[in-house]
Amino acid sequence: MATVVFPDHLLGCTNGQRQVELLVDNYRELLLALEKQWPGIGEALAKSAVAIDGQIYQDAFLEPVNADSEIFFMARIEGG
Repeated sequence: MATVVFPDHLLGCTNGQRQVELLVDNYRELLLALEKQWPGIGEALAKSAVAIDGQIYQDAFLEPVNADSEIFFMARIEGG
């Protein structure tokens, strides 16, 4: 199962849960599973970047997620 880790700014959406394990095939399925577990988290995740197995994505919608993947959400870096 893929391990998903949430930073401090998302703990309010997860009722304080820092980590969860899910069996999904891609990032889209991951978002759907997280939204099912914590309704409303999708809006906060849409404003976050994600690292899947060490690769950072701003938009990872169809990126594959393996059974042993590590997924970290983080605040997006703004440029200007």
